[in-house]
Amino acid sequence: MVSAARSRTEDEMPPRIDAEAAAWIARLNSDARCPETDEALRAWLQADPAHEAAFERATEIWSMIPGAARTAGLDRPAPRAQRPSLCAPQPYWGMALAATILIAVGAGGWWAAHRPLDYETAIGEQRVATLKDGSRIALNTDTEVHVDFEDNLRKVILDRGEAMFEVAPNPDRPFVVTAGDRTVRAVGTSFIVRRTESGVVVTLIQGKVAVASLRPTSDRRTDAPAMLTAGERLTATAEAPSTIDQPSIEAATAWRRGQAVFTDTPLAAAVSELNRYGGPRIAIGDPRLGSLRVSGVFATNDTAEFAAAIAALHGLRVEPGQSELRIVR
Repeated sequence: MVSAARSRTEDEMPPRIDAEAAAWIARLNSDARCPETDEALRAWLQADPAHEAAFERATEIWSMIPGAARTAGLDRPAPRAQRPSLCAPQPYWGMALAATILIAVGAGGWWAAHRPLDYETAIGEQRVATLKDGSRIALNTDTEVHVDFEDNLRKVILDRGEAMFEVAPNPDRPFVVTAGDRTVRAVGTSFIVRRTESGVVVTLIQGKVAVASLRPTSDRRTDAPAMLTAGERLTATAEAPSTIDQPSIEAATAWRRGQAVFTDTPLAAAVSELNRYGGPRIAIGDPRLGSLRVSGVFATNDTAEFAAAIAALHGLRVEPGQSELRIVR
């Protein structure tokens, strides 16, 4: 069980405890270390869970700064057998080391506040991440994003998959999502970005966003920046200029409810969409069946139900296999 004290953030950690942890690191790595030192440290760690958290933090930071090679392998103090018992302190060296650790702990706190964050979902998984500025990212199946906030810019990279962004307003700190060769710039709005095999799709739910290309301006295929308004969708591919249409927002956000909505969609495209979410994969036994049209609302976590419904609608059969469901005539 994790105690309540362990739930304190680094910013809430009393400076005194950080200073004590740094002093213990200094004592452990000086010539004054002896069994009595280890026993005293063990008592200090057990006195308050916050002590252990501060000691872990000081140890981790010290391992990353110059001169830490001499402390490599220090995780927990262990009694040293057969050690002379003179614990003569060396105040100047120890104070210098403790001060160095405290400076590094402060730098480490800054780094922790500014370090990039990664969020990822597996196939069939969804999750929502709340960022430190109050923005929210909903990740669809098989998605990976990297978040890197700077003082005047909030940067996100969509490495793969699909995510919905609900951006906390801040005119002085734009929110920019990069996906493939496109950037989506927002201030306070909500939108969906999806990376596909052929390009990028941006669907604006609310507000306004600017979508720009990262291709060199000398590239004749480069699109001019596009400003989307609520309800518009931009589809960008490498082979053709971007297109803008107005899809059903209900359908575009259906995955947030665990659903896929199809309206006169080719069966091949519907199957490809459902297969993104895991479960038994659906295969089409005859390529000519791929052009059949599909309309309806289907659960993304039940490919068997989808296959059965399509078979019943078009007079087809479903042949179950070990890892796939084949739709055949």
